[in-house]
Amino acid sequence: MTLRRTLLSGTAAALVAMAGSAAFAQDMAGPNGEQLAENQTFTYRVLDEFPSIDPNLIEDVEGSAIGRNLFEGLMNQDSEGNVVPGVATGYEVSDDGLTYTFNLRPEAMWSNGEPVTAQDFVYSWQRAADPATASEYQWYMGLMAIENVDAVMAGEMDPSELGVTAVDDHTLEVRLTQALPYFPQMVTHTTTFPVPQSVIEEHGDAWTQPGNMVGNGAYVLEERVPQERIVLTKNENYWDAENVYLDTVTALIINDENQALTRYLAGELDQTDMPAGQFPRLSEEYPTEAISVPNLCTYYYNVNLTDAGLPALQEASVREALSLAIDRDVIVDSVLAGGQVPAFSLTHWATAGFEVPESDVMSMTQEERNARAQELMAEAGYGTDGEPLEIEILYNTSDAHRSVAVAIGQMWQQTLGVTTTLANQEWQTFLTTRGEKQYPGVARAGWCADYNEASSFLDIMQSDSGYNDSGFASEEYDSLMAEARTAEDPLPLYQQAEEIIMAEHPILPIYFYSTVFMLDDTIKGWPLENAQDNWYAKDLYRVAGE
Repeated sequence: MTLRRTLLSGTAAALVAMAGSAAFAQDMAGPNGEQLAENQTFTYRVLDEFPSIDPNLIEDVEGSAIGRNLFEGLMNQDSEGNVVPGVATGYEVSDDGLTYTFNLRPEAMWSNGEPVTAQDFVYSWQRAADPATASEYQWYMGLMAIENVDAVMAGEMDPSELGVTAVDDHTLEVRLTQALPYFPQMVTHTTTFPVPQSVIEEHGDAWTQPGNMVGNGAYVLEERVPQERIVLTKNENYWDAENVYLDTVTALIINDENQALTRYLAGELDQTDMPAGQFPRLSEEYPTEAISVPNLCTYYYNVNLTDAGLPALQEASVREALSLAIDRDVIVDSVLAGGQVPAFSLTHWATAGFEVPESDVMSMTQEERNARAQELMAEAGYGTDGEPLEIEILYNTSDAHRSVAVAIGQMWQQTLGVTTTLANQEWQTFLTTRGEKQYPGVARAGWCADYNEASSFLDIMQSDSGYNDSGFASEEYDSLMAEARTAEDPLPLYQQAEEIIMAEHPILPIYFYSTVFMLDDTIKGWPLENAQDNWYAKDLYRVAGE
């Protein structure tokens, strides 16, 4: 997907929520027969303010989590990442794989009590593809290979010409220009969720504000305080409300990981990301609460290849030297220490059906990598015995990102004689700076798969991708990715594309993520076996403590 990035709302409010759920909890057991707690609330921490909670405009991981709670798409994911029914009870696929017919459940309703229809999906998909919407995720609609989508996105055809049709209120037909075996996975993404046309037309950009927003998910937007919190409450009009246990879900925006951990240990949070390097200690002290599981995300640095970038960074040999000089083992074992895996490729090693291509650099020792890096830098005329080189590392404000940047800066200094400066920006400003390629050196990035298939990573490096934030352009690469979309076995093509990235170094892969966090013992239902870490609050519940 996708980009990877205060006090509780009040004691009185918490008591009201607890009182309201008490009778329910006393008479009900959890899905596995556990005794439910009276307090059916869940409070978790996020790093930054959400750029948007409009499904068609969401572009980050945390925004997607909010989107999955306020809205529901055609299909959902279960605890293992498998595609399961959402608004659609199922679908049929034509023999040629080009037409999908989704059957919508008649009991699905908006939070205002109106029915969810196939036309709501048609409107949403047309809106997402419409250039007038200016969605940062418009390109995702193009990846879905919907009939006429490229012409619609280019403004050459009206959005009404998009290949999606409401056959009737409960039947949605989608026509593709090429068969995509993973298409059902793609419709679990927030960009494809329905949005209420009448509400958007009435309120405009303010439709996502509390009191205005109408959704079709398990929760409704109760409160939003920018830079502080978002509060969601149970949607009684959700079609499966009787099986939703949590009454209230609160996301608190806390920019400091250590402060968040302190508040978690004080009982103010039920879940929080773990500060870098603290997993060994916390897993020993809190063995049932400290969690580390693989996650389909890759952490890397974009190198600015545009005219706004440093001249030295336009040379592939310099970029290669910088990559070689990063001691990834130190990053994952000493700086982060949370189960992360060193990365030399963009595509995550655990991606379904993918095998990372072999590379000489992977079999080298770090001493050998450093020696080769020094040779390359000397040949380019920079570094210890050449022209001084100073590189700015841009990252969004976070202690963990800063720790990684400091470590890499020291490696570049010691190995290559390259000095670094650190620059941090708050999330929304950072996204703009990086997206407009207005950083002179390198910019931190994290990409999480929108669906469990290699193209979800590799597509972002195509010349026209909205998230190609290095400005990399390769006709050969684009051609390989285009060919892969119709290939019976795309793996060899994916590997060739990956090899181009590994040879050209427009990005510097650093590590493959693990999701490392603290989770209160009483919260159950977290999808630890979902490699994409896509969680739904409707599947969580709190059990009674001992």
